[in-house]
Amino acid sequence: MNGGSTNETESHRALSAVERRIADACLACGRDPGSVRLLAVSKTFGAERVLEMAACGQLAFGENYVSEALAKIESCSKDWTGPRLEWHFIGPVQSNKTRPIAGHFDWVHSVDREKIGRRLSDARAELATSETAPLNVCIEVNVSDEPTKHGCAISEVPALADTLAALPMLRLRGLMAIPAPTEDMSAQRASFEKLRHCQEALVERGHSLDTLSMGMSADLEAAIAEGATIVRVGTALFGKR
Repeated sequence: MNGGSTNETESHRALSAVERRIADACLACGRDPGSVRLLAVSKTFGAERVLEMAACGQLAFGENYVSEALAKIESCSKDWTGPRLEWHFIGPVQSNKTRPIAGHFDWVHSVDREKIGRRLSDARAELATSETAPLNVCIEVNVSDEPTKHGCAISEVPALADTLAALPMLRLRGLMAIPAPTEDMSAQRASFEKLRHCQEALVERGHSLDTLSMGMSADLEAAIAEGATIVRVGTALFGKR
């Protein structure tokens, strides 16, 4: 894809602004800015917007809806000639969607029960070639105890982590959360702190984990202060949906 469009310039400005926010948040809490990855949440935006952002150097994209994502991945694969794009599934995983997810994504951030993990591992194995790596996964945790939210309870995380870590075509990387929205930074940090403590307990249990997927456009500073390694940003990059 050739650059130079007005939209690409706007994408570059938006990407630069978010990268500055991440760097400033890291410096404020004594972290290396390179320790936090930006995941561009491109759900509901077309392949052309993904390619504009990719032309600016952003190569990792998050999607919530399987059908939309598959069409977008196919379109981008035809039109993109730069470095390989990395696709992360971050929405709720339905049992009947595990096969296409396992076949087209590099990461799944939203595994919240054993059945989904087993189906993803089995599907990845069935679709595997000699070069297929295990699917990177995070456990989604309901840190706010909201009955309408996806994610497993904190008390269920250790057993689920043990199960997922033993599945042959999954690589358990860490935890993910979407806390209840609030503008109070102390409340934001309290929710993210719960996830960090949960991960620390898993490490003490013997799991080798390197990922805390937490923080979005409105609360990435609080997430970074509590140890986020991936922030999932959509609105600040692409605009309102």
